[in-house]
This record gives sequence, C-alpha cells and structure tokens, in this order.
Amino acid sequence: MTTSTKPARKRNTVSVIDLFSIGIGPSSSHTVGPMRAAQALIEDLGVQPAKVRVELRGSLAATGVGHGTDRAVLLGLVGYTPTTTSADIAPKPGEPISPEGVIEGPTGEVAYEMVFNPLPVAEHPNCLVFDAWDADGTQLVSGKEYFSIGGGFILDRAGMEKHRNETGVAAVAHTDAVPYPFDTGADLVRICNKTGLTIAEVMRANEEHIHSRTELDAHLDAVWDVMQECVAHGLKTEGTLPGGLNVRRRANRLHRLLTAEYEASTARGLDAMEWVNLYALAVNEENAAHGQVVTAPTNGAAGIIPAVMHYCRDFTDDFDRERAHEFLLTAGAIGAIIKTNASISGAEVGCQGEVGSASSMAAAGMCAILGGTPAQVENAAEIALEHNLGLTCDPVGGLVQVPCIERNAIGGVKAINAARLAKLGDGTNIVTLDDVIETMASTGHDMMTKYKETSMGGLAVQLGLPVSITEC
Repeated sequence: MTTSTKPARKRNTVSVIDLFSIGIGPSSSHTVGPMRAAQALIEDLGVQPAKVRVELRGSLAATGVGHGTDRAVLLGLVGYTPTTTSADIAPKPGEPISPEGVIEGPTGEVAYEMVFNPLPVAEHPNCLVFDAWDADGTQLVSGKEYFSIGGGFILDRAGMEKHRNETGVAAVAHTDAVPYPFDTGADLVRICNKTGLTIAEVMRANEEHIHSRTELDAHLDAVWDVMQECVAHGLKTEGTLPGGLNVRRRANRLHRLLTAEYEASTARGLDAMEWVNLYALAVNEENAAHGQVVTAPTNGAAGIIPAVMHYCRDFTDDFDRERAHEFLLTAGAIGAIIKTNASISGAEVGCQGEVGSASSMAAAGMCAILGGTPAQVENAAEIALEHNLGLTCDPVGGLVQVPCIERNAIGGVKAINAARLAKLGDGTNIVTLDDVIETMASTGHDMMTKYKETSMGGLAVQLGLPVSITEC
C-alpha cells in the first residue's frame, strides 16, 4: 500500500452568493475587482484620503484601459460600487482618462495619479498598489497591495498567503464550518450518494449555514432577475460597442430574424440553439457596453449561464423560480470546486478558466434540471470543461468583445450538449471532473503569459492593433 505524497487539500467553502454577484461590465477581474480594491482601501484606511497614487501591475496594466480598469478604480475611490455604477457616470466609458487629475463622487473628491506598469507581481498577474495621503500631506499608507483573483474576488497580500492552496492558486472562502464540506467533485458525489441529497440540496444546506434562507433565496432571485433583464435590454438595444473596434451589436437584429423572418424557414431542427446564441450575445454585448450583468462566474463569461437558463425556461418543462434556484445552486457547487482547485481568472489560466468554467457550471445546472443524478451532473461538468482545455484569453485591443462575445455563444451550446450527453450516460467516466480541473490548472500554469489576457498573443495580434486603445 502506497501513501500519497500530495499535501492535504484545504477545506474551502466558496459561497454561491460570492460566485454570482451583480456588477458592471466589461470584466470581473479587470473592472469589478479593481473597483472593490479601491473600496477596500478606503475601508482599511477608515478615512477618505485627499490624494491617492494607484499603480496597476501586470495584466491590469496591459489591458487596463480597454477593460475600463482606470475608470473603475477612480469611481471606487469616491464611493461608487459595482451595483451603483452605470455607463452614464463620468468619466463615461470611451472617454480618455488623464493619468493625473481629480475625481468626484458620493463621498467627495480625491486627487489621483494613475500609473500603468506591465511588469507583473510574482503572486498574481492582477495587482494594484496604492499610496495615499491626507489633506495635510501626511502619508496614510505606502505600497498597499490588492490582488484581483478573478470573478470580482480580491485579496490583500496577507489574504493571498492565507488562502493559497497547494497548487499556488488563491481562493476566497468562508471559514464557517458547514454540514457537508467538499472541495472536489469526488467529495461532492460521495456526499450525495451517502445522504441521498442532490447537489443543489447539499449546496443549499451549506449556504444556509452561512446565510439565512431568506438572504439566500433573495440573492438567487435577484441574480435570475438581473440575468433576464440583461437579456431583455440586450435584445432591444442597437448600435456600436465602445472601444474603437467598431463592433456592431447583433442581438437585436438576430432577435427580429428569429421572431419574424425565421418563421418561414424550414430548418427547424436547431431553432433552440439559435436562441441560445441570441441570449448569450445579448448578455455579452451588454457587458461590453459596461452595462449591468451577473458575474457568472466572471464577466467575460457572463453570457453562458444566463443563455442556458433561458434555454431551460423556454425549452424544458416547469422551469420556475424553484428550478432556477436548483440550477444556480448546482452550478455554484461546480464553480466552487473549480475556484478552489484551479482558477476562474483569464489572466491566470487563460479563457479555459472563464468560458470553460462557466460552460462546466451551466452543463451541471442543466443536467440537474433534466433530472440527472449527481454522477451524471459531475459527468456533464467534466465534459464541458474538458472540451475547453487550453483555451487562451486573447482579447483584441484589450476589449471584452472579440472573440469574447461569440465565445460565450459557443460555450452555451457546448454546455447544453454536455448536459444532454451526460444525461444519456450512466454517470461513469474514465476522466473525472477533478482530473480535468487539475489539468486546467497545470495547463494554465504552463501557458505562455502572452496568451493570458495581455493582448500580446493569439487573435489579439492579428489585426495589428495596439493593446491599449484610448476608448474603453
């Protein structure tokens, strides 16, 4: 008998409330996270500073302008949050931002200096470094670091060390003991088989140990409502997306095509997939326009889970709010496992960590809705993630538009196919979800930096555009 030399895994409890947060586009790690970092700075200081110097490091510097990182940080410094910010607040998306100036907001005004330094910090490619002074010129803090680790999650340096797992990846988790702790797919299926509970029921039991049932259900309802509102707004909005690539919105035209002209078509077999494409495009066009979306689990992949949930709503039976909760809780369980053992950050592991994770989560949620067993749900998540392995994060011009918007449509269709394929099986598989997650982490580690949200490789260089486009 041999003894494993691997270190024991940490028992993390990543909450579905944290995984599915309501925020603004276009990026959870480059927009939402940095805004939260600016808020965290003010909270840690306990006072509103008069002047702040912000240094964006690594990927945040390389694609920060295109992702609106500078705008997000400045608005966060003066009291705006991801849920209270809109595209109408100055500086507006697309407006050039001076490297020095004054920003005003609900909590007052702050003089700022913004520095872009593409040299990454060893701990994580997304780092913000703050210096702050009071009105008398007394320095309040020097070199305060925050890391945006994906999905809008942030950690300071102490948090990075505290929450780092055995693969070197940092994962935010609650410290509360829960009735059914799990951090792998094998753990989760084993718990379900032992207790007779579904994955959603296991997740709910854990969530209700951290949050009240009322709080949990209210959040799940809000997430589903915002997803539907985001799709509806995307379907009715026309025009060109900000950023300089002149990408035209397509969801409005496609919606009209499907509801009118397409009625005369004889190619009926793939109607449902056309709608899935439509829903995903609508969400990610809203995200690219800096609109309100649900981070699911990131903004760059925000369209996949809503598209598959809309598919369930429109093309399966009895998809009500209770079923929406079941979908989100199941998807959240898979997202928690991925975040604990790998990463959902495109800057850290490439788009396999964003679109791949979202597709895996959506496949699991849909398989559960179709009546899949826990083993079949695990199989669905594995299939979807496996077929996104190696996917690079190479946004053209540092914008979450090309290839990101279409990539969500493809990811949604993959998720549905994975769910249906798994439901036809008996839940057994040669390659497990845990195998694929471990492979995703190692693939991301081995992936060249230029293919991980720096816009210096892959599709991003094919048009010969500069990385930092002035408009965002």
